[in-house]
Amino acid sequence: MQVAICGLGRMGAGMARRAARGGHDVVVWNRTEEVAAELAAETENEGRLAVAEPIDRLLDMVDRPRHVIISVPSGVATDAMIEQLAEILEPGDVIVDSGNSRFHDSKRHAEELSEKGIEWLDMGVSGGVWGLEVGFCAMVGGKREVFERFEPVVNTLAPENGYLYCGDAGAGHYTKMVHNGIEYGIMQAYGEGFDILHASDYDLDLGAIAKMWNHGSVIRSWLLELAGDAFEKEGNDLEGIHGWVADSGEGRWTVFEAIDHDVPAPVITLSLLQRFRSRREPDSYSDRVLAALRNEFGGHAIKER
Repeated sequence: MQVAICGLGRMGAGMARRAARGGHDVVVWNRTEEVAAELAAETENEGRLAVAEPIDRLLDMVDRPRHVIISVPSGVATDAMIEQLAEILEPGDVIVDSGNSRFHDSKRHAEELSEKGIEWLDMGVSGGVWGLEVGFCAMVGGKREVFERFEPVVNTLAPENGYLYCGDAGAGHYTKMVHNGIEYGIMQAYGEGFDILHASDYDLDLGAIAKMWNHGSVIRSWLLELAGDAFEKEGNDLEGIHGWVADSGEGRWTVFEAIDHDVPAPVITLSLLQRFRSRREPDSYSDRVLAALRNEFGGHAIKER
């Protein structure tokens, strides 16, 4: 299948590589043309990856109906990217937003694009910088028939059993939003637990504990595996990590939704507030664990101490 990908940051580039290696013909565009050219020149892409420059060349390089994945920061950048594509795409073409957009925005985009006859899918994606290797978990919203036409690409991007059609426009990003809210709570619990272990009177090997817990323990997880990797790299004290923990929006939106629907969500709410606190007070050990985990799974930059 042919697919275009606009935006070649950590996630976009990974999806482009995985789709090409999975046998799809991929056309890429990036605001910085050199990034796209370097990606297309990689020998492992086996000639299945080409560059559209300027972006209008997508019309000639991709057969109709065109499927265009956008992978840019949510908000203003996503709005601008969609507006730019809407000016050149034709009725029946499909825009797939794989960023971390708020589901309200996805519903709005679907409605606005429908007036031009352009189809819409919102694809919440989890997997971070590891997605190229192990696959991108994908949560998709939009019209079912549009999803089914695009499904061969999703099937390639995702690991086995790692994608789901979630419902109408916005459902994919709604599901990803709650996924990230849960992630906040899990990470906070790990951070606090390792803080207690670190503060104990025992000389504990936290990396070894993290790895041991991933064998048969009820708290085993990929995040715990990454915690073990971080301790091995940085040592028990995580001295190279500053406990300044960012949030990219989804945790806030999950809390807003909980409030709107009268759903008590104290763990997710408090984990979000703890991230706010990390930016005001001297860095705590639990915050260092969170910052290390964000760097491990998402490549998120660590703030210098």
